[in-house]
Amino acid sequence: MGRLVPAVARAFDILELFLQGEETFSAPEITRRLQLPRTTTHELLSTLTARCYLAPVPEQPGRYRLGVRTYQLGSRYAEQLDLAAEGQAVAREVAETCGETVHVAVLEDTDVIYIAKVDSTHAVRMVSAAGRRLPAHCTAVGKMLLAALPEAELDARLAGHPEGRPLAALTPDSITEPDALRAALAETRTRGTAVEHRESNPDVSCVAAPVRDRAGRVVAALSISVPVIRWTEERETELAALAAKGADDLSVRLGHRGVR
Repeated sequence: MGRLVPAVARAFDILELFLQGEETFSAPEITRRLQLPRTTTHELLSTLTARCYLAPVPEQPGRYRLGVRTYQLGSRYAEQLDLAAEGQAVAREVAETCGETVHVAVLEDTDVIYIAKVDSTHAVRMVSAAGRRLPAHCTAVGKMLLAALPEAELDARLAGHPEGRPLAALTPDSITEPDALRAALAETRTRGTAVEHRESNPDVSCVAAPVRDRAGRVVAALSISVPVIRWTEERETELAALAAKGADDLSVRLGHRGVR
């Protein structure tokens, strides 16, 4: 790597102060926090302001906030993000940690579509595959995504189901009654993660966590699937925490900075 340019590094130091959560800074505050000469601080502020990376706060003379150019760059970066590619990368990291199968899926109507999958290091038969579509209510990722919907939107999606007919089942343990599904979704919201026991595959249990975009919307879910012979309450707790961390890591890659 070539030599770093000190003035450029200091300019980025100023911009990165705003990552700490404060909305405005004065020149003296920046000078103190970064231990910069006052003249250097004023020169950098003048340059960043002239290029619209910072903007003076009209109602607070002497203070600066982020300028429109930072928003433009952030928006351009967000446009280039590929959920499937980022999901595959994070799924691989999670799978390397736990040795189990990891999925990332999105919701389409009342189905889930798997957009990323990394197989377990153990031999196990899975009904899922990247690009495969399954009924959302039969999967942990689907329950997580359905639970994140506003109540009115959930009602609208379930309204398309024929009145009086049970939901589709993939195994004898699949949820088939809408009221039972609503109860499961309420539990998922309370817990913050979703669990599925032999509902999409008679030999597999699964836990999932929500993935959020930069606006905080749940746009996908990440799950870890385990053969029932290796599933215990302790393992469920451990994998729920790992799925949540993986989902948070993917959320950060998508620009999310809030807490789950």
